[in-house]
Amino acid sequence: MLNYRHSFHAGNFADLVKHALLLWLLERRQAAGPVTVVDTHAGAGAYDLTGDAARSREAEAGIERLMAAADRPPRIEALAREVAALNPQGGVRLYPGSPVLVARRLGPDDRYLGFELNPPVLDLLVEALEPFPQAAARAGDGYDQARAAARRTPAPLVLIDPPFERADDYLRAADAAAAIVRADPQAVVAVWTPLKDLETFDAFLRRLAEAGVSGALVAEARLRPLTNPMKMNGCAMVVLNPPPGSEAAAREICGWVAGTLGDDGARAEVWTT
Repeated sequence: MLNYRHSFHAGNFADLVKHALLLWLLERRQAAGPVTVVDTHAGAGAYDLTGDAARSREAEAGIERLMAAADRPPRIEALAREVAALNPQGGVRLYPGSPVLVARRLGPDDRYLGFELNPPVLDLLVEALEPFPQAAARAGDGYDQARAAARRTPAPLVLIDPPFERADDYLRAADAAAAIVRADPQAVVAVWTPLKDLETFDAFLRRLAEAGVSGALVAEARLRPLTNPMKMNGCAMVVLNPPPGSEAAAREICGWVAGTLGDDGARAEVWTT
């Protein structure tokens, strides 16, 4: 089990993978018409990196290095622009979570719906989304609520990004993703997971396969070999119903993160189930 509290890990390498690919998926979905984004575990919306994240120091090895890097590829540059816009005085004090990243990009007919179970965090999410009339925060279990919201919304873009505080998060994430695409074959579902060891991740992929899911895009950024299951050695985004161009986008994002931020033995792996 891994407790992936958003505020503690904000701006780390895994956020860069998740958010750069999320921005690209949103852009692709918007090109096809208005879109509703459903976020199962929204968190606080945005994060002050002088708070919890300062104790972990993961942002120093993540977003701070990204913002200082030269020759960023286009899909990494898109995330850098959003972070810079949130920090008009320069530096990287504030980091946008998925709610604020998406809300800033919504068109007039787009919608964002984020779910959060923790009441104090929900209050922060409501506050972060106040400037964005097309974005809403709701209390509730994101797995169940996302299924219900997806049934009411044609062709949603769904982000499943749990904190992995519970032993069943991998199974619930896989089951929710499979249920959403069964209910709406036009839905695009992106599931973020940490990479600790191959067996845990393979079990997650087997659960998707047992639910009848095939053709999912698996985008892995491994910063070190998967030899210590007590550490987050990498992360993955698994995208169900990936739009055209997803593989190239994922290779660019994961390749840059692994190659720029990883240790010896770091690598990116992008493949289809």
